[in-house]
Parts: sequence; structure tokens; C-alpha cells
Amino acid sequence: MFQFSFLLSADPKGGGSIQLLMMGAIILVFWLFMIRPQAKKAKVQKQFINDLQKGDKVVTIAGIHGIVHKVNDDATIQLEVNPGSYIKIEKSAISLEWSQNLNKPAVVVADKK
Repeated sequence: MFQFSFLLSADPKGGGSIQLLMMGAIILVFWLFMIRPQAKKAKVQKQFINDLQKGDKVVTIAGIHGIVHKVNDDATIQLEVNPGSYIKIEKSAISLEWSQNLNKPAVVVADKK
């Protein structure tokens, strides 16, 4: 009769190195698909906030639309929401995605005839 003693062995030959390679592969995949894209997104958001200037049209994370009236040195901006109405908000409250969508040029659809 055939015995399966090699399956029950506590120390399989080469098993430790395969487990180590699999753990490394899992960490690599995790880094490629989760950590790296978040770091890139954070870098782009930080650059966008640092490049804010007077006259830029922005949208806050709360959905408030306005035009940058003044950029302060203390990480805040003065946002004009209506002519003559200003609010002071943190720069970190500006949404990159919504502001980019607001400033995206309108797409012209040609008539198909």
C-alpha cells in the first residue's frame, strides 16, 4: 500500500521558499494596485492645491461652487460664492475631480446627417 507520509511531514522540502515567494507576490500586487495609485492621487491633489490662484473656478468637497478671490498663507483661501459674498475655507476642502469637471471644456457634438 502507498503511504502519504510526505504529505504529513512537518518540514516539506522547499516549502518555506515557496511560501516566502507567494507572500512577496501578494505584497507586490497589494502595492501595485492599492498603495501606488493612492500615492499618485495624493501627489496630484497636493500639486493642484499648491497651484491655486486668484480667479480659479473650484468646487469644495461639500459641493460649494465658487471662484478663488484670495489665497492666504495659512492654508486657507477666500472663496467668492456670489458677487460680493466670500467664505473662508481650508485649501484641503477643494475637490480635485469636481473642480476639473467644472473647468473641462464643453464637448461639441456634430450633427450627423
